[in-house]
Amino acid sequence: MFTILKRRALAAELMDDVSHGGAELREALGELRLLNRLFGAAGPTLYGVKRLWRQAGKPNKLTLLDVGAGSGDVNRKLLHWADANGVQLSIALLDVTEEACAEAAKLYAGEPRISVSRGDLFEQKEGIADIVTGTQLLHHFTGSQLEEAARAMVKASTIGVVINDIHRHWLAWTAVWLATRLLSTNRYIRHDGPLSVAKGFRGEDWRKLRGSAQLERLTYVWRPLFRYSVVIPQAASSGAKLQPAPSIASSVRGGKR
Repeated sequence: MFTILKRRALAAELMDDVSHGGAELREALGELRLLNRLFGAAGPTLYGVKRLWRQAGKPNKLTLLDVGAGSGDVNRKLLHWADANGVQLSIALLDVTEEACAEAAKLYAGEPRISVSRGDLFEQKEGIADIVTGTQLLHHFTGSQLEEAARAMVKASTIGVVINDIHRHWLAWTAVWLATRLLSTNRYIRHDGPLSVAKGFRGEDWRKLRGSAQLERLTYVWRPLFRYSVVIPQAASSGAKLQPAPSIASSVRGGKR
């Protein structure tokens, strides 16, 4: 049965249909936070951000745009890292669904370093954040859309891009299938969890993406648990101190919550 993992699956996830949602989707987002903790989802994002931060000369101020953020729960680890390293970090969470924005706003209520906006990656201005991240976002795209999404992230950044996505592997698929059956009865979780692994990546997928225009500086490393941390630095960011991006909350295109 694992022959289906030889190539990236093309089927759409239930969460890709933004015309549906409501309470069931909000429940799924809450359960996804549990699964993210279980599978260490935040680690590869932090790994990539730290790499770009060091390459940029360890600036003491940093703006970050998390696209397709969902609840944005992986960013809690970034806030802890910023506190430990004396970095003034501002994070804008961007998602296309009202449910995700509501969950993120609830999760980060009272946290002044986090802003939440409803909007589209492809509508963001050039250079609106130092670093643009996407955690478990790019596997929703295929073909030319995948390239366009990665280029849109690069365009929106001044230092670079961090992509955190799933390694397409039978062990990862089995673990996610079991976890979603044991921990959830939610339709989104049970359908989209295993499918997201089948839509994930292998090394050859990242090498193919690196062959696309404006993505030649892409590097990738495997990180636990069955994930890739992909970094695309801006040409000027290696060893150079860049001018900070403008206020991230006021620059993001979308309705602020």
